[in-house]
Amino acid sequence: MAAELSHLSPILSSEEEKLLACVHCGLCLEACPTYVATGDENDSPRGRIYLMRAVKEERLAVTSLTFENHIDRCLGCRACESACPAGVEYGQLLEAARAEIARGQTKPTGTYRLMYFVLKHVWSRPKRLRVAFTLARWFRDSGLANILLRTGMASEISSRFEFALALLDGSSAATKTAGKMPANPDTSGQDAGAPGTPVLLFKGCVMEGLFKRVNEATVRVLEVNRCKVQAPEAQVCCGALHAHAGDIEGARALARQNIDAFANNGAPIITNAGGCGAMLASYAHLLEHDAKYAEPAREFSARVRDVGQHLQAIGFRNGESLGFARTTYDASCHLLHGQHAADASLQMLWAIPNLNFALLSGSDVCCGGAGVYNLLEPELSEQVLDEKLRNIEQSGATVLATGNPGCHMQIAAGARLAENPLKVCHPVELLDESYSRAGYYDGKS
Repeated sequence: MAAELSHLSPILSSEEEKLLACVHCGLCLEACPTYVATGDENDSPRGRIYLMRAVKEERLAVTSLTFENHIDRCLGCRACESACPAGVEYGQLLEAARAEIARGQTKPTGTYRLMYFVLKHVWSRPKRLRVAFTLARWFRDSGLANILLRTGMASEISSRFEFALALLDGSSAATKTAGKMPANPDTSGQDAGAPGTPVLLFKGCVMEGLFKRVNEATVRVLEVNRCKVQAPEAQVCCGALHAHAGDIEGARALARQNIDAFANNGAPIITNAGGCGAMLASYAHLLEHDAKYAEPAREFSARVRDVGQHLQAIGFRNGESLGFARTTYDASCHLLHGQHAADASLQMLWAIPNLNFALLSGSDVCCGGAGVYNLLEPELSEQVLDEKLRNIEQSGATVLATGNPGCHMQIAAGARLAENPLKVCHPVELLDESYSRAGYYDGKS
């Protein structure tokens, strides 16, 4: 047993200093959605760190179901990091623990096996991934997903299949102008002759695959605010799903490709997805022991900005009123706890005059999406989502803005299945529509 333990715990051993930083004070407990839902100490951050230490100290096998189940039940929202007075870097510990589990290869369920296969053979291959998203868009835009949901045929197959279709259908456009304006409208009437500030757009695989309209809106909004936008062609997936699933080497391979793609240009790297942004900002940690990429990774991470952060830094224009639909905002966990940019994302809404805004109770609490967590741990994900949907209903909002595609699809899917006609969108989409009404895209203003 000792031999098995020792050869399976080198990753956690390398994180010993972070493990010992936890003083088990318990201030993280109420910030943890899974602990709040289950009341189980092992489903809390300090409980999971205790399990990690037990594996590192060879008191518990990394292949034990206790370790695997409680680590896998973590949403990875990192709310505990914001609550921790000792500054424990829990997100990095979680990825190390999942890397241990992935090395053990003990997960028996077909869902986990399928996830590892897709990450390795599809998500890491840009051409295959583009084909997969093309098929997904066709299935969504043809109305087939909507038909299967509306007729109840999807639920007859399985509840997990029904929710997966609701996630896909939830990625559809919700705002009036989304997807209708050209990607590069005429903005020559705005500050004619003024030099543009160069920025580089990280398009993201899910954003470009299912939310291309958000990327286009991001370009339009940046250009109106005197930014010259480019998007390196060689960029690939950020690697967040790989890292969260324990495929650290897969995440590192993608990180190196992105660092190369964005090299030779010191411009800010703009993201519009909280999960992607938090992952890009963590490249410095991910490659800290890579002799060739450690320094480039630090420089890369230092350049990453959410679109809201960048607009806040440069100062941006107000738009025109969008009417009086009650609107609220839900903070993406990784935008909030990873990039610390949730307030900057929310500020995009303040540029819309007379917005009928409603505060959302628990806007800083995870929605239960967490990448593919909603498909891997559907019961616990549903408990967390139900609380979010109750808070949205109590706010009276009919429009919800959030800065991450996973959160967008999770909340939209839950609302769809609950027969709530909620419209979900990205804050930059609302600002984009506001700019359109102000005439910024046709040179009238």
